Amino acid sequence: MANSTDNSSNATSDPDGSGSRRRLFSRKPKAAKPAKKPGTLKRIGEVFAMTRRNDPNVIWIMVLAFLAVVAVGLLIGFLIRNVVTMLIIAIPLAFLAALFILSRRAERAAFSQIEGKPGASGAALSVLRRGWILKDEPVAVNARTQDAVFRAIGRPGIVLVAEGPVNRVKPLVNAERVKMNRIVPGVPVQVVHAGNGEGQVPLQRISKKLQKMKKNLTRQEVSAVDKRLSALGTRMPIPKGVDPFKARPDRKAMRGR
Repeated sequence: MANSTDNSSNATSDPDGSGSRRRLFSRKPKAAKPAKKPGTLKRIGEVFAMTRRNDPNVIWIMVLAFLAVVAVGLLIGFLIRNVVTMLIIAIPLAFLAALFILSRRAERAAFSQIEGKPGASGAALSVLRRGWILKDEPVAVNARTQDAVFRAIGRPGIVLVAEGPVNRVKPLVNAERVKMNRIVPGVPVQVVHAGNGEGQVPLQRISKKLQKMKKNLTRQEVSAVDKRLSALGTRMPIPKGVDPFKARPDRKAMRGR
C-alpha cells in the first residue's frame, strides 16, 4: 500500500514523467521587453545626419550660432564683472541656438526630399497644428498629369491646396470649389497653389500660410462641415503613381522645432 501511495503521489506531481517537480522552483522565462524608443540624443543625431546629407554647411552655421551666443555672454560678463555666471547662462542658450538652427535647416532638408513628388502638398499639410482636419489622399486628381487637389478644413473654412502648374490645375480647382459650394454653401473656400513658381507657395511655407488665414468658423462649425463632407462621400480613388504616404517630410525633423 505504501508503494502504491508513493507511486500515485509521484504520478500526481509528475503526470507526464517529464520531471515537472524539478521545475517547480525554476525561474520563469522572462517576457520579451518592448523595443525602447530612441532617446532624445539619438533622435537629434538622426536629424543632424539627415540634414547634413542635404545641407553640408549646417554644422558650420550651428557652430557660429553657438560661438556668437557664448561671445555675447562673455561680453556681458566682462561688463558686469561676473564672467563665470554669464558663461553658465550663455552655454545652455548657445546649445538652444544651435538646435534652433538645426531644426530650421532640417525642416528645409525634409521638404527638399519630397519636392516635386506626387503627394508632396499633402505631406506639407501634415505638419499643420491642431484645429485642422486633413485628408491624407487628394480629393481631386488628374490621372494623366498627376495634378492633384488636397483639402484642409479649419477655422478659415475650406482650403484647397493645388499641386501642379497654376493654369493646368485650374479646372480641377474650379470643379472642386463648385462642389464645395454646393455641398456646404456659405462656407469660405480658399485656394493655395503649391510650388516655387509665380503665384505659388513653397512647400515649407504652406502650413504657415494656412495658419495666418483669417478665422471665419467656430470649432463646432468646422466639425459640422467635416461631418457633412464625410457623410456625402467626397473621397476619390487615387490613381497609380500618386501615393501621399510616399511623400512625407521627416517628422523627427518637424519635432525639432
